[in-house]
Amino acid sequence: MEKFIKSHSDTIYGFIYHKVNDKDLTEDIFQETFVKVVRAFNGGQYREDGKLMSWVLKIAHNLVMDNFRRNKRMYSLYAQGDANTFHTLGDNTMNAEGCLIRDQINEDIHEMIGELPRAQQDVLAMRLYQDMTFKEISVKSGVSINTALGRMHYAISNLRKLAKKKEWFD
Repeated sequence: MEKFIKSHSDTIYGFIYHKVNDKDLTEDIFQETFVKVVRAFNGGQYREDGKLMSWVLKIAHNLVMDNFRRNKRMYSLYAQGDANTFHTLGDNTMNAEGCLIRDQINEDIHEMIGELPRAQQDVLAMRLYQDMTFKEISVKSGVSINTALGRMHYAISNLRKLAKKKEWFD
């Protein structure tokens, strides 16, 4: 578990930070995520299915959502250029149906990201969740900038294909 935490802490931290956009809150949720993960491991609640990262991100996502519910905030998926980005907004009028739809979209997106090759997942996480430049990504990944750009391109292309398969758009 310690090896996993060390190797994936930046990705998980970036994942949380991108959703809450607040360093202090990110630190709190990040710590709470690993407290829950360790407790679940020690309590035998995790079943070995090869999807540890997805499971940890789901715990982090649920903690973020719990925080938003406590603070009456919601997600809004909006288009910015060619990419879709999550943005937090205050909204006290979110009804139960809207919450269910939003949660399902978030779950579907995370599931689709989990279907990407690991290298594409990593570049996507570093770029979107950690706001790293492609130069920084290339250094951290040990690949050329063109390779990092290519992986990002393929990640977005593959996400579009998966979204079409789910009939999200034509």
